[in-house]
Amino acid sequence: MKKDWLYISLVWGLVSIGAVLAITVLDKDDAIRAFGVLAAGALALVSLVNLFTSHAEGIVTRLILTAGGSYAILALAGLYIFITP
Repeated sequence: MKKDWLYISLVWGLVSIGAVLAITVLDKDDAIRAFGVLAAGALALVSLVNLFTSHAEGIVTRLILTAGGSYAILALAGLYIFITP
């Protein structure tokens, strides 16, 4: 499971970087739209990691943790967008 946390935290880091880039580069409406792309990309990335490692045991847990963390990061980024003028 320790190796799984490496992949999960890597995806969370990529989502965080993507959210910061979306906030700084795009206007508010486009940044919110980009968050949907980031969420879908996070799930696709963890699925690809599972495909290449051929490690099917615990895939549901990895998907839930990746999706939950990504959604929480994007929710905080969305809250930031709505709070700032």
